[in-house]
Amino acid sequence: MMKLSCIICAYNEAPRIGAVLTAATGHSLVDEVIVVDDASTDDTAAVVKRFPAVTLVSLPANIGKSHAMVHGLRVSRGDTIMLLDADLANITEQDISALAEPVLEDRADVSISLRKNAYAIHHFLGLDFTSGERVIPRWLLGNVLHEIEHLPRFGIESYMNSLIIKKQLRVAVVRWREVTHMRKAEKHGFISGTLSDLSMSLDVLRVLSPVGIIRQNYRLLQLARPRLGALTK
Repeated sequence: MMKLSCIICAYNEAPRIGAVLTAATGHSLVDEVIVVDDASTDDTAAVVKRFPAVTLVSLPANIGKSHAMVHGLRVSRGDTIMLLDADLANITEQDISALAEPVLEDRADVSISLRKNAYAIHHFLGLDFTSGERVIPRWLLGNVLHEIEHLPRFGIESYMNSLIIKKQLRVAVVRWREVTHMRKAEKHGFISGTLSDLSMSLDVLRVLSPVGIIRQNYRLLQLARPRLGALTK
């Protein structure tokens, strides 16, 4: 039977991470929850410590999501990995189940969320290639941790997509009807948030060219097409 490890990378998410941990901890399908605190300057670690079943990995310096995820993968034990962002709102145990079950039941090799407030283009396409909520087989990343450590700070999703396409894995898109995530402009204000979003976009472009992004979306959609619309929550 597959064991599922849930990894959550967090930076200054004290007001939001508790809701995600409430949904993930104690879930019957989740065998362990690991939070990688990427040198937060707020009370993120203190909030995590309120959940005694959670393994907390505290990093001494901020290194970005890609590298932080490596630390979580190294301490995880599951042969299946669930990745969740720390700033999700309205997430429930049912949403966790909807994301996990396609992979655990061998209906797909990978599942990717499509959140309620994903951009309109993602809803139009039926796929958010930047989504941070995924379930993947451990082996997909287990042998490339050294490469991930050298990715841009926020290049991990595009890199994962390239591996999924290379291996021709079955992709399930899970529509989360109520789950949202807080955009950076809401967290940090318009100017600071916009600059953060721009920095993330530049990281993606360091992994893929604009043409590469279009090609990657097309190929992911081909892998997901037989399952689009069939998996909803």
